[in-house]
Amino acid sequence: MTAQPAPSARRYHSRTFFVGLVIFVASLFSGYARAQSEDTPTPPINGIAHVAIRVHDLAASTAFYEKLGFEMSFDLRKDDVPYQSVLKINDRQFIELHAATAQDASIGFLHVCFEVGDLEAFRQDYLSRGITSKTVDKPASGDALFTIVGPVQPSGPQTIEFIQYMPGSLHSDDEGKHLDPDRVADKLVAVSLAMEDPDAARDFYINQLNFKPIAGDPMDLHMPGNSGQEIEIVHATLGAHARITLNSDNLGRSARHLHKEGVAAVKNGASLTIADPDGNIILLENR
Repeated sequence: MTAQPAPSARRYHSRTFFVGLVIFVASLFSGYARAQSEDTPTPPINGIAHVAIRVHDLAASTAFYEKLGFEMSFDLRKDDVPYQSVLKINDRQFIELHAATAQDASIGFLHVCFEVGDLEAFRQDYLSRGITSKTVDKPASGDALFTIVGPVQPSGPQTIEFIQYMPGSLHSDDEGKHLDPDRVADKLVAVSLAMEDPDAARDFYINQLNFKPIAGDPMDLHMPGNSGQEIEIVHATLGAHARITLNSDNLGRSARHLHKEGVAAVKNGASLTIADPDGNIILLENR
């Protein structure tokens, strides 16, 4: 007679089979979810919304950027003392100047902010990809915004903002206003990001945020979507200084405007280089 397993052995084999089946099914679903996440395109980024810079003297820096033709869209105040000036490049793009304080005395680049169409859908997409973000917030401008933490800069971990302009916000209410026709540039096309480990930063933007490398220069990355705007990963030798690239349709006219305003500019081939009062760099190019 063939020996039969004892009841306890049968129960053991049954449990082992069941556990194995559960693990197998779970792995299938996990693989499917991973594949779905990888196959689902990241929602597009409309473009660079603003670059934030902390400055030593807010009034002097605001006056300098106004000499470039960038009018102040609005400022933010506490006890009627301005602590932030928002200079307008176009209706979708701005330069934020933040006043240094005793608590925040470090001068230079603070963060880059990207504009998206549906902020909460964009945030949920990031969460599905394992990217931690803060909940959607409403800043003083009245828009919707959330932040994530990026790679390490010379000043510490990078803050990356995402904004959706909302009806009735300070940005939206200024549409069509404060656009000097003689401003030296009309579009912010690139932002340089100084990183302690450029290769790791590049991997983060490509593998986590789905930016795409530009042919011929692996450290220049296009953002998802069709804006044509880009970030440039650079070594930490740039330090805390900001470096932004603006489009000028007529560099000769821009050069004449700068000369008239007494703003020094250096011509480098097909670009003009300007330094603001704190040494932040503005490049004017015809793109």
